[in-house]
Amino acid sequence: MPNSLAYLALLFWPLICVGLFRRLDLARAIVWSLLGGYLLLPPVANFNLPLLPSLDKTTVPSLSVLAICLWLYGRSALAAPHGRLPRLLLAVFVLGAVPTVLVNTAPMVFSTLPNAEPIIFRSWELPGLRFRDIFSAVGNQLIALIPFLLARRYLADAEAIRAFLFALVASALVYSVPALIEIRLSPQLNVWIYGFFQHEFLQTMRAGGFRPLVFLSHPLWMAFFVVTALMAAATLQRDAQPPLRARVRFATAYLFGLLYLCKSLASFAYGLVLLPLLLLGRSRMVVLVAVAFALVATVYPMLRGAGLVPVDALLDWARSINPERAASLAYRFDNETLLLERAAQKPFLGWGGWGRNLVFDAETRDILTIPDGRWIIVFGTYGWLGYLAEFGLLSLPVFMIAREALRPGSHGLSYLAAGLTLILALNLLDMLLNAALTPITWMMAGALLGHAETLRRARKGALGNPVSAAAPLIGATAPSSTRRGLL
Repeated sequence: MPNSLAYLALLFWPLICVGLFRRLDLARAIVWSLLGGYLLLPPVANFNLPLLPSLDKTTVPSLSVLAICLWLYGRSALAAPHGRLPRLLLAVFVLGAVPTVLVNTAPMVFSTLPNAEPIIFRSWELPGLRFRDIFSAVGNQLIALIPFLLARRYLADAEAIRAFLFALVASALVYSVPALIEIRLSPQLNVWIYGFFQHEFLQTMRAGGFRPLVFLSHPLWMAFFVVTALMAAATLQRDAQPPLRARVRFATAYLFGLLYLCKSLASFAYGLVLLPLLLLGRSRMVVLVAVAFALVATVYPMLRGAGLVPVDALLDWARSINPERAASLAYRFDNETLLLERAAQKPFLGWGGWGRNLVFDAETRDILTIPDGRWIIVFGTYGWLGYLAEFGLLSLPVFMIAREALRPGSHGLSYLAAGLTLILALNLLDMLLNAALTPITWMMAGALLGHAETLRRARKGALGNPVSAAAPLIGATAPSSTRRGLL
């Protein structure tokens, strides 16, 4: 059970956000408020209020930043994106939960066959979704979009993207200190500070040592955060001027060593393959690789459902590298198969929440499946409608950036934006294996969507479109004179 400090941290985080907004410019205040909450607040601990989404380490920072931005700039802080497709995806992402709830109001009844005398039939059920679950489901979707919408509005210009990448690197360097402590002593910081261990301890043991997780939910999430920061450092290294470049090179090398110590094969492979691309490749090549990753992440459920994913070949390749990791991958594929069969019974709208998308043992009531990948969780819960809305929103910025970067007449793409595009696309690819959808992911997607819209305006202005040329840049912040007196 979380201790009092865990709940106090959640309660006082809005005040920390106010302090950040008082001392930093708007873009950095948004980034550090959301990123700091993700890294420092306790996992699992939450305030569970009736009819409302739970207040935890992701929702508290998002709501705090939203409240401050609304106070400073009014409703313009949450301006909707341009274009029919982004708006359609937003609407479906939020409102698609409504029909899912409405078609899942019937309870799920499980019956067991008699196996002894006297003959007794036993049954149990999972309750159906209630009308009030609509408010919770829609509320969760709306809160998830806050980092996305704020990043689109305020993190879209090149300087804001540089600040975002720098925050990723700086926070990872600071976070490496507790991570190294856990690698040496075992993951105990969450126990020492917040009074509980947030996951299964056996999953932190690997190769005769420990994998760190600090205040995150799983060692895999820690490893992916480190590889994200490593790629951000490599991107900044290409953009940095000579006095700063040496420091960024040291940070890149240091984070690569930390990534190795995290003992996550997938994340280490990401870093090993993509680091040379970021250090040596051109912007267009980086964007093309990002597009390939986003395409794989988008069409994977279709290929998996049609049996076109070479599962056996992938397992043979994994066994040639590490038999233990191959067994873990086989377990994931087996779970995917069972969950896909379950999802196929309600493919369009899904089964809704409360574990209705899982497979149960009717006799023991044990859960037989553990969904690892984000895609199978969304697909089973909200069906094709929810999956296409969520992954569509997250992958659309990658394709929009590619369209602006590769088409004739483009003003060119900064290497900062190209690197961030690849990091986002890698996050999408990793969500086929893990449920690593975080506020960082939504911020990357929102910042890139706004940046792509800015590039489109610049291109149309250069072609003589007076309306587009006169339109304000998406990433422009409100002038300081409009800030209200509280801050």
